Amino acid sequence: MSLLVTVLAFLVALGTLIVFHELGHYWVAHLCGVKVLRFSVGFGSPLALWRIGPDRTEWVIAAFPLGGYVKMLDEREGEVAAHERHRAFNRKSVYRRFAVVAAGPLANFLLAIVLYWALFLHGVPGLKPVLGTPVPGSPAAQAAIAAGETIVRIGEQPVTTWEDVRWVLLERVVDKADVTLEVRNEKGEIAFRRLDLSAFSASDLDGDLLAKIGLARYSPALIGEVQAGTAGERAGLRAGDEILEVDARPIAGWAELVAAVQPRAGKSLTLTLRRGPEVLHIPVTPDRVEERGRAIGRIGIGPDLRVLESQIVLVRFGPLGALGEALVKTWDISILSLQMLGKMIVGEVSLKNLSGPITIADYAGQSAQMGLTFYVRFIALISISLGVLNLLPVPVLDGGHLMYYVIEVVKGRPVSDRALEIGQRIGILVLFTLMAFAIYNDIHRLVGG
Repeated sequence: MSLLVTVLAFLVALGTLIVFHELGHYWVAHLCGVKVLRFSVGFGSPLALWRIGPDRTEWVIAAFPLGGYVKMLDEREGEVAAHERHRAFNRKSVYRRFAVVAAGPLANFLLAIVLYWALFLHGVPGLKPVLGTPVPGSPAAQAAIAAGETIVRIGEQPVTTWEDVRWVLLERVVDKADVTLEVRNEKGEIAFRRLDLSAFSASDLDGDLLAKIGLARYSPALIGEVQAGTAGERAGLRAGDEILEVDARPIAGWAELVAAVQPRAGKSLTLTLRRGPEVLHIPVTPDRVEERGRAIGRIGIGPDLRVLESQIVLVRFGPLGALGEALVKTWDISILSLQMLGKMIVGEVSLKNLSGPITIADYAGQSAQMGLTFYVRFIALISISLGVLNLLPVPVLDGGHLMYYVIEVVKGRPVSDRALEIGQRIGILVLFTLMAFAIYNDIHRLVGG
C-alpha cells in the first residue's frame, strides 16, 4: 500500500508540475500568435492522443513521464506553408520568443505562489520553536540558551515555527553571518542570545543543520501512560512523572530517554524523576523485546502527547496577508536554491545534496501520507526547484534559450547554427552528468537507508 501511495503521489505531483510548466509556454505562444502543433506530457511514444481546436493541436500523454514539451510551428524543423509562415516561432521578434520561453519557468513560480497562498489562507500547522536543552559544547550552548525558551525573532525576521527557524538559519549559514536570537522564557521575559556561526560552512548544510548548531526541540520526558505488566509498572512509574536523568546522566527529552533505555535490555538502571514537588530515584530493569531481529530494552511507558499538542500552532493569514507571505516564501526559497546551486558549482556544497527521481518519489509518498497540507507544500517546493533549474543558462534548458536571445539583442543578430549545435552538445553533457550524480545519490540513499 505504501509503495502504491508513493507511486501515485509521485505521478500526480510530476504531472501537475509538467502540465503547468508547459501550459505557460502554450498560453504565451498562443497570445504571441504562434501555432502550437503538439502539447505533450512525457516523452516517447504517445499512450493517448487528442486533436483539439481549430489548429488541430495534438494533446499527448507519452510513455516516459519525466518531462514534457510544447512543439511549435518552426521553419528550422520542417517545411512551413507560405500562408502560415507568419505563425512560425522563428519568425517572431526576439522579445516574443523570449516571452514564450520564459513563460514555462514563470508558470512554475506562479503555481508555487498560488499553492502557498491557499495554504496560508487555510492555515499551516507547525511546531512552536520552543527550545530544549542545547547540545553541550555547541554554539547554542555557548549562547547560554535555556530549555523552555521560545525563539520569537532571528535578527530582524520574526519566526513562528521550527520550519521558519530552519529556513532563516540556512540562509544565515549560506551567508556566513552570525545571528541574534530573540527569545521569550516561560515567564514572558525577553532575552537575546548570540549564535556564533563563524565556524560553519556551506558543507555543514549536509544533514541536520539545527542539530549541528546544537538547537533541540523542547520535548520533556513526561510520562503519559504506563502499560500494564511492564517494567515501568513493576517499578512503580506513574503518568505525570517527568524523567530527568538515567543513571545520573541528564535527559534532555523523550528521544534521549529512548536512546538510553534501548541498549539496556535486562540490565538495571536508575531513573531520576520529578513527581509533584518530589525528586525520586527509582531503579528499573527494562524488559527484553525482539524488534527487527535484535534485542532492545523497553520500559513500557509512553509520552504525554499533550506536551506536543500544546506546541502546535496554526499559521493563518487573510487573503492579502497570505498573498504577501506566499510571495516572500517563493522568493526566499528561489534565492536559497540559487545560492546552493552556486556553491555546488564552486565545490563549497557537496553534490550529495542533489536528488533524483527516486528520492523525490520517496518524499512525495511521505508527504502524501502525512496529509494534504504537507503534500501541497511538497509540490510547491518542487515547483520552485523546477522553475529555478529551468532558468539556469544551460543550453537545452529554457534558461539556455533565454541566454541566446539576450546575446541576439546585444549583437543585433541570432546566434549562429554552429554555436547552437555546440551549445546543445554541452548542455546535454551537463544535464546527463547532473542526472548521473542525482541517480547515484538516490541509489546510495536507498541502499544506505
